[in-house]
Amino acid sequence: MNKQLATLGGGCFWCTEAIFQKIKGVEKVVSGYAGGTVPGKPTYREICSGLTGHAEVIQFMFDATIISYAEIITIFMTTHDPTSLNRQGADVGTQYRSVIFYHNSEQKQIATEVIQQIQPYFEEPIVTEISEIPTFYDAGEDHQDYYNQNREQGYCNFVITPKLSKLRKLYADKLK
Repeated sequence: MNKQLATLGGGCFWCTEAIFQKIKGVEKVVSGYAGGTVPGKPTYREICSGLTGHAEVIQFMFDATIISYAEIITIFMTTHDPTSLNRQGADVGTQYRSVIFYHNSEQKQIATEVIQQIQPYFEEPIVTEISEIPTFYDAGEDHQDYYNQNREQGYCNFVITPKLSKLRKLYADKLK
């Protein structure tokens, strides 16, 4: 089976979505929520409160003959700050935590190995959570393809555009 599912949270899902939309072998990226303890489908407003326990995440299918899960995790770990606990830049709270939700034991093992391999490149300890995938909730249409629909918005210009520049610099060979 060449198609696999990945679920990652690296702060605001708009940033992570914009990055993985550009990667060869990655199919439709969906922004959403996972990892909370409150029953039922949470709303964006509830997530922003930080009280649900959910993280902002993206979920997508990828073709493992084009890009490996290890490469996906490496890109993920180097395009956000995996050493910041419950924060990415100005976004603060458990909903912005760095998290890898694995879908099988192989993904768990690969994620653990990649983190061990890249830890020496970071001055601070990596705090990325590695957990089994719980229920994933779609964030709703107004949060999908956000960067492409809102490039002129301040957040997109000041936060997402520089991340995409870094992506192009580090991973030009992996881009669509």
